[in-house]
Amino acid sequence: MDIPRTLTLPRHSVAAFATRAHALQTDSPARTIVIVGAGFSGTAVAIHLLRLPHSNPLRIVLVERAQMARGVAYARREGSYLLNVPAGRMSASSVDPLEFLAYAQRMLPHATAGDFLPRELYGQYLEALLLSAAQASPPHVTLQRLHGEVIAIERAPRTSRVEVHLESGGRITAHTVVLAPGNPSPAALSGSEKLPESRYSADPWQSPSTFRAGETVLVVGTGLTMADIVLAGQEAAKGEATIHALSRHGLVPASQTAFHQVDDADQGSALLRGAAISLRRLTREMRVLAEDVELRGGDWREVVTAARGVAPLLWQRLAVPERKRFLRHLHCYWDVHRHRLPPSSWSALNELRRSGRLVVHAGRILDMDPVGRRVKVTWRARGTDAAATLLVDRVVNCTGPHYDIRHTRERLLRSLLSQGMVAPDPIGVGIMTDQFGALVDASGRVARNLYYIGPMLRPRYWEITAVQELRTHAEQLATRLALPAQSSSARRHAAGARWGAGAIA
Repeated sequence: MDIPRTLTLPRHSVAAFATRAHALQTDSPARTIVIVGAGFSGTAVAIHLLRLPHSNPLRIVLVERAQMARGVAYARREGSYLLNVPAGRMSASSVDPLEFLAYAQRMLPHATAGDFLPRELYGQYLEALLLSAAQASPPHVTLQRLHGEVIAIERAPRTSRVEVHLESGGRITAHTVVLAPGNPSPAALSGSEKLPESRYSADPWQSPSTFRAGETVLVVGTGLTMADIVLAGQEAAKGEATIHALSRHGLVPASQTAFHQVDDADQGSALLRGAAISLRRLTREMRVLAEDVELRGGDWREVVTAARGVAPLLWQRLAVPERKRFLRHLHCYWDVHRHRLPPSSWSALNELRRSGRLVVHAGRILDMDPVGRRVKVTWRARGTDAAATLLVDRVVNCTGPHYDIRHTRERLLRSLLSQGMVAPDPIGVGIMTDQFGALVDASGRVARNLYYIGPMLRPRYWEITAVQELRTHAEQLATRLALPAQSSSARRHAAGARWGAGAIA
């Protein structure tokens, strides 16, 4: 579907309001909230903060190192990238569920709630929302957009404020900081340190790789990122590249369908009962429910949606050993059934597989070595002991985000870890927070003015990557931050009374 490459916005574009790090005002008499990251989560928090009433002066500083109000997921880039969720379920506001669809129909009049629209259009939508909220806010509430990278956060001496340090050398004194850095980079592949950048893409979103006709490419990972990279790569190569995709199980995401979403409380209750017993019992309940739905002429995706609706409670009911068992044995199966492809993307992948232009393998990489201008990949197929080799022109790491921050390469997270200001989840799925998103430090203390929002909330909620979950957290966090200054216990009580302690809509 074609869309305009640029969008005419009222008055000015978001970029026109941005400042550079060296021009930043570092201190302000107004209460200052710094939001680190302007992808969906950070932008949504800023939008909701701007829309809420504030009795005292408020300064919001939104810091982003890439494209403001777009992040990685909705950035402007070459290639046709579609949303994996229908337009009717992509609103950034839970109050107006069809807001994005209404916006899209201004440029695509025939778009429907069931269409899978371009991601670039969604980025334009977020830009427009942020601009509109900034323009409609009262004079004592201001938004400052800053292009730069935050590399460290430190406690200011003899005060409750924090110092936010930028790569440029700039500094912001803040009362509150919200971390919204988006998805972490993938984990490094075995042998990747020996490969030149021209032959290895460590993160396909940070260093896009254009495929060329006639070359052979190994894509490691077979999930949604693989689908995006393969389809865009073959588009650039005009279908003349040969692509191998490798993952531990060789599973490819299922297709989305226009199934009817059923609000079945009995399904959720059955799953919760199963989780309270064991992971094995929960898995059995999922299968029984799916079979029952299909026998009645329904779609198994209804059961996945039901599980998603109670995912935080399911995760919390599983004991730690059961969570580890899920990560080891069932995580990949959940992903391919939960995170599905638009039908057109799924069909295009299948056509590439039928034509031999995409070959999917199950196995794992043992090593990689440069051989002239190519790469020799040593790998082992699943279920075998013998090693095999594959000679390719380049390797692209599409294994997805690596949530264990103990191994992070991000300078900001490394700084926070070294100071004990952030604590990793013991099983490596994210960051420890309280029910409001406040960081929990290495000593188990809850921070009063440091928050996190994004996919690394997984230790508490597990299912926290889609717009429908993240927008709820963004609204809840903005509501909490907008509360007038008061005691910690009073703030907790007020926030809990307003939207429930850690409730998920």
